[in-house]
Amino acid sequence: MAVLPVYNVIALPDSKLFFRTDQYQRMTGRAPAEGEKITVIHAKRELPRTEIDGDSFYPIGVSGSISEVNAQGYLVIRLTHRVDLDEVYVYPDKTIELTVSRRPDLLDLDPAEAGRRVTAVKDALLGYARDQPWAPVFRQFVAAWSTLGDVGAGLSPWMTADSESRYALLAEDSQKRRFDLLEDMIYENLELLKVKDIAQSSQEEAHQKTYREAALRKQIDILQKELDALHPEDMTDLQKLEQKLQEAGMNETAEKEAKRLLNRLKNEGQNGAESAMLTDYLEFLSSLPWQKEPSKEIRLDQAREVLDQDHFGLEKVKKRILEQLAVMRLKGMQSGSILLFVGAPGTGKTSIGQSIAKALGREYVRVSLGGVRDEADIRGHRRTYIGAMPGRILDGIQKAGVSNPVMVLDEVDKLSASYNGDPASALLEVLDPEQNANFTDHYLNVPFDLSDVLFICTANSMDTIPEPLLNRMEVIQFQSYTPIEKLQIAKRHLLPKAMESTGLPAGALEIPEETLRHIIGEYTRESGVRGLKKRIDTVCRSAAVKLVQGAETPIAVSPESLRDYLDMSPIRQKTVRDSAEPGVVTGLAWTQVGGDVLYIETKEMKGSGKLTITGQLGDVMKESAQIAVSLVKSMFPDQAERLAAEDIHIHVPDGATPKDGPSAGITLTTALASLVSGVPVSPTVAMTGEVSLQGSINPIGGLPEKLMAAQRSGVKQVFIPQDNLEDLKDVASEVRDQLTIIPVQTVREVLDQLSLTGRA
Repeated sequence: MAVLPVYNVIALPDSKLFFRTDQYQRMTGRAPAEGEKITVIHAKRELPRTEIDGDSFYPIGVSGSISEVNAQGYLVIRLTHRVDLDEVYVYPDKTIELTVSRRPDLLDLDPAEAGRRVTAVKDALLGYARDQPWAPVFRQFVAAWSTLGDVGAGLSPWMTADSESRYALLAEDSQKRRFDLLEDMIYENLELLKVKDIAQSSQEEAHQKTYREAALRKQIDILQKELDALHPEDMTDLQKLEQKLQEAGMNETAEKEAKRLLNRLKNEGQNGAESAMLTDYLEFLSSLPWQKEPSKEIRLDQAREVLDQDHFGLEKVKKRILEQLAVMRLKGMQSGSILLFVGAPGTGKTSIGQSIAKALGREYVRVSLGGVRDEADIRGHRRTYIGAMPGRILDGIQKAGVSNPVMVLDEVDKLSASYNGDPASALLEVLDPEQNANFTDHYLNVPFDLSDVLFICTANSMDTIPEPLLNRMEVIQFQSYTPIEKLQIAKRHLLPKAMESTGLPAGALEIPEETLRHIIGEYTRESGVRGLKKRIDTVCRSAAVKLVQGAETPIAVSPESLRDYLDMSPIRQKTVRDSAEPGVVTGLAWTQVGGDVLYIETKEMKGSGKLTITGQLGDVMKESAQIAVSLVKSMFPDQAERLAAEDIHIHVPDGATPKDGPSAGITLTTALASLVSGVPVSPTVAMTGEVSLQGSINPIGGLPEKLMAAQRSGVKQVFIPQDNLEDLKDVASEVRDQLTIIPVQTVREVLDQLSLTGRA
């Protein structure tokens, strides 16, 4: 049996449908054959065949057969009875398969009376068409109609009823009630045609037309509102849109613009050139949350509980978040600075925004700004452009459905300017509390209040964030996780989530703490826990394979068997050298994935005092090397003649990795002093600090990450700038306790403690 999906068609038992042969073949996927049985099913809305599924159709159809296939490319389908669609299955190639059962009619219609009423309907139609130019052709069609169903099917393309009203006829079990509904629909549309003719003829009247039209429109609006209140299911799409605009609670400017464009849409009609654009704009306008949300009580104890439950550690960050929430509670409104979370990937910057939304009981929206280089992505496109759309800010507000979501603007440091404008400059208005109460998106073109939105920004580095944008935000640094913190995060969060996502039942997998420590120490090298999550996910997937293959539970993963599960070699971690030699000193560096250890190597050779620097160093490190050479020459005056006859080569290993920054100044100076004095420096001694030409040591950044890298690599003693002593409180106690940290103010102090000046 063929299946013919139709939309907005009146198809009833005891009626005929006419189709073009090519249209039938496109809709059913098969060529028509006379006598072939067929079931007509009604689509709920108009969809291309590629998008239909089993839920796209109403539950009642009508069956019949093809009674005629003529040579002119048309076929006639005679429908006989209704059926219930028990099952509808749509195959991937969009072939439709049905399981149907016959749906009986309530036989309460008198055939003689029906015949008389059909004749009356046909006479009314012929009477209307009498003076029309197409009357001869229309009379031929009417003559072929023998039932009211034929009349409805024939007039279906010109009927104004929507798809639900047409389907309601088929869903009616009573033949008499169905006949009455269809008869009313035909007479109603006939009257509409008469009114339309009257309206068209009335256009010829000049002065009376204006007053008459205004009066009629006012009456129609009043009557339409009353009808809509009585029968909201019969409202047209335009009426529903108008009602949504009235209920949106827009500000005065937006309401005025909405009325202007709605009247324009009504005047142009649904087939106007701009109707689609106007409809899309008004739909977006009505879907925005214009009304302010009622404020909820902020409970700090509950917020603290949510933050502790979702995130381990990050005490400094949690403290600042609770301060922000306390200010909001006292003032009863959105207040305080825009928070900018800065830290290495995987340290929880984005996810803590979700926890803040959870703690406040608000909706959460994430807007990714990585790679955005078009101002229109923030402010939206002007509606004069084809394909115009709102910016990401208002798009996120619409998706949230509330005016006060927690909105995380992710990766603000990845914004870039282009010939399409500077999106970072567009964010200035968004994030400025003095301006965003009247934020105007180019697509919306009316002000929208963003003052209730809690904006949180994230970045890996502040280097690429423009200064005006950075000034509007308060920076909160996310420090690297210590191995102990990573262990707790793995046990409390990563492992349970990984087991759940891979379908492993509780107790099926055992990963002891020692194994987790091995994964943290030997298979990851990062500040955050993103790489750790990937390794744990890999172990869980491997365990899932073993479980499916029938392995006994629990599956225990030991440190020795890790390579079988991870299928990778341990990462080669940097450790301090075994032996010391003059001219080689251990330094500390900060990278976007955490701290690292680097070695400054120096060599001297016969020459003319030339300085060679290698290792892909940036301009700042090259200047630090020049300062270091000048300092050593001034501190070792008795070696001036020797240095003038020697070439010096400075190299920082890992030559393929670009390196820059001022904090290697003290390490460069100490390495040259060791080379000149011939005194080796122990590899377990590391240092970090910027040096000036006067020999003072200036503060640096990233101290917690650098000390963590030192402890991980086996360093025992670290020289740091005196001005960085306050930063030690941000360093985990398990790191501080394993290092001897010596604050210094001058290069001379470092050289004296390392005995590099006494043997010069």
